[in-house]
This record gives sequence, structure tokens and C-alpha cells, in this order.
Amino acid sequence: MQETEPKSKLAILTQNTFSRLRKLSLPGLILVFILPIYAVYASFEPSAPIESPTIRTQIITQVVTLPPAAGAVNSAETFWQIDQVRTDDTLVTLLKRMRISDEQAIKYLMLAPEARDINTALIPGHTMQIETNRAGELLHLEYEIDEENILVAGLTPSGYQVAKQKLLLEPQIVFNTATIHDSLFGATDDAGIPDQIALQIAEIFSGEIDFHDDLRPNDYFNVVYEAFYNAGELMKIGKVLAVELMNNGKLYKAIHFGEASGKYAYYTPEGKSLHKSFLRSPLEFTRISSTFSQGRYHPILQRMRAHQGVDYAAPTGTRIRAVGDGVVEFMGVKGGYGNVVILKHDNGVNTVYGHLSRFSSDIRKGATLQQGDVIGSVGMTGLATGPHLHYEFLVNKVHHDPLTVALPTSIPVDPQFKQAFDTTSLHRQAQLEMLNRRRIALK
Repeated sequence: MQETEPKSKLAILTQNTFSRLRKLSLPGLILVFILPIYAVYASFEPSAPIESPTIRTQIITQVVTLPPAAGAVNSAETFWQIDQVRTDDTLVTLLKRMRISDEQAIKYLMLAPEARDINTALIPGHTMQIETNRAGELLHLEYEIDEENILVAGLTPSGYQVAKQKLLLEPQIVFNTATIHDSLFGATDDAGIPDQIALQIAEIFSGEIDFHDDLRPNDYFNVVYEAFYNAGELMKIGKVLAVELMNNGKLYKAIHFGEASGKYAYYTPEGKSLHKSFLRSPLEFTRISSTFSQGRYHPILQRMRAHQGVDYAAPTGTRIRAVGDGVVEFMGVKGGYGNVVILKHDNGVNTVYGHLSRFSSDIRKGATLQQGDVIGSVGMTGLATGPHLHYEFLVNKVHHDPLTVALPTSIPVDPQFKQAFDTTSLHRQAQLEMLNRRRIALK
């Protein structure tokens, strides 16, 4: 008899399981198969949220009484507008931009002789202010003619009336300080100082400093000046009252004294006039392209040649000033100078201005000039590779470097006014010192 192979444990277990299942009733079998599936499903079923208490809602209707409707539109209501004149503006285009359709008013303003300042002489940047009613009728107009005057037009029962009025300007003293990084104008722009003040500072120290070449980074200045306001709006810049300028380690100070606002109005704190008999430079704010030397390579002649002056590069047409009082000794064409003017001054001094594009209409041989008078314009006549002014300074026919030659000063404060000047000087110096402390504190 052949012996049977022993059954595996898995087979025995399977057989026992099916034997038990046969003994179960139909409901039991269903329960056996359903329970595992339910267990798997329950493991993935999220827990039931906690029920919140039921919130009861209710709709409420309420009658709201509105305020009574506004009355009739106020026909007397007026409106104000303000605008600035733009380049190429005419009176018609300006009023059209301000939505003025009052043909009668426009016609009057265009034809009335007294309204010429707004009809034919609008200045870009100047302001116009108007008042109208709901119908668009022009009731009032104000136009800024200049920093001290306005033109006023108003509708009256007898028609429009136009008149000039002088503004009531309120003077204020302004204190400011600025550090120079590249140029005087750059410093004043950064500090919010008007260009007029930068020009005055350059003019005040024009006998001491050449603003083309002498300024250095981190030079600084403190300035006290006048400003005039109308209804809180800046209308006019006045004169510099006091200024100190640190240039290349040297401190320059200027105090205004007296009623004058020109070249004779500024003194050192001790009372010496800052007005020089000669300006340090004949041009304002230009670039020096070639400094004074005795051996310069001439770009056209292609050889070494003494360059006994200073070349100031500037755009053609830039105005050239007489550096001092004098008489026109020569004007015309002269060799490599091209168009040239030679001035004869006191004490054996002559100044030469070459390569001019044109001469001033007031210049002629023998004419007497004052310091600052315009003698011509920058050009490139004669031997010149570009527009510039060639400037020479001679004493007893000997050339000197215009940038370093000593310039004589004018007379000091009159002795009879010295006490009053000293009082003013001490007051202004105290203001400058206050500015200097502020400048140091802001570093």
C-alpha cells in the first residue's frame, strides 16, 4: 500500500476554515464577509463633526423715512480754477483747457488794450486763476504778470473791467546750507535753493573764486537771503544778505550792507569791499578746456607754442563780459585770434578776448566800458578747433595767468558808516554760525 504525502499546514487550515463556514447559517455568512469591508471603510471615514446648536433666523422688515429732497440748485454758486501757462499757449487755448465757453468774455479779453498782457504776452509757467458760475460765465480772472504784479479782470454791472494790481509781498529771511559735490548749481538744487541765489553767490565772489575750476568736492556754503511771499506762495527772490563759502580749505565770507544790490554791496566781515577791479573770469559757469602754460601743443599748427592765456570752452553765442572798466583799444580780425577785442584798463593792464563769433552792437574802438558789459559772443573764428573764448591778461605788456594773478580791491566801507556796518556784520555772522552748527549736526 502506497503511503500518502502529508498535507501542508496551509491546506489543513484552509480545509478547517471551510468546514466551519459550512456549519454557519446564511445570516452568519453574510456577517463574516461584511465586517472586514466595514472595518476598512471606517478607517478612512473622517470623524463626524460636532454639531453646533441650531441658529434660528428671522426676517425683519422696517420702514425707513428718507430726508426731504434737496431744494432747487443754487444758481449763485461759483467755482474757482487755477492753471499754468504752457509753451505755445494762447489765451483761447488756455481758457478752453480751463473749460471757459463765455464767448463774450473771451472776445473782450482779446480786443481790450488793457488786457494785452494776457492776450499777446502770456509767459510759460505763469499762473492764471479764474472764477465762473454754473452757466460757465467768467466772473473773475487773475493773471501773474511778473513777481510783483497781477492783471485782474472782473465782471461788473457795466461790463468787464481790467486793471493791474501790485501784490502785497511779505518779506521773509531764509536760512540754508549746502554741500558741493560737483557744481554750484548741483548743490543748490539738492538743497532747494533757487538758481537766482546761486548766481548771486557766484557774482559776490567773482573776484575771489573762479567758479569754472576752483570748486572742490565737499566744499560747502551757508547763505542767508530774502524771499517774498503772497498768500503763502513764493513770488520773488531777493538779495543775499550774508554768505560764507568754504573753498579748498579757505573760508570766504560776504556781508551785504546798504541799499545797493549790485557789485558794491558786499564786504568782508571787517568791512573790506569784495568788489575787485577785475572779475576772475569773463564767462559764467563754463568749462576750462586749456589752462595757462608757456608750452602748449597747438592742435592746428601741430607744434609747441606758448599759450599765454586761458581757453574757456562754451557753446557758440555764450555772452562774454568785460572783466573790468576800460576802453576798447582794438576790435576786428587779428591773425589766429579771429574776431578779437582788446581792452585797455588803468595801471597798464590789458585784456584780450579772441575767437568771437560776433561783436556786441555797443562795441566800437574808443568806447568806454564798465565791468560786466557784454562785448561779444563765444565762437571759433581764427585758429580754433571748437567754440571757446581765448582770454589773456597783461600787465605792462607782460602776460600773467588770469587764474592766479592778484586783483586789486575797491575802497572799504566809508568811515562814517563803519559803526552801523559793524552792527550788521555781527548780526549776520551770528546767523551764519547758526547755519554752520546746523550743517555739522546734520552730518
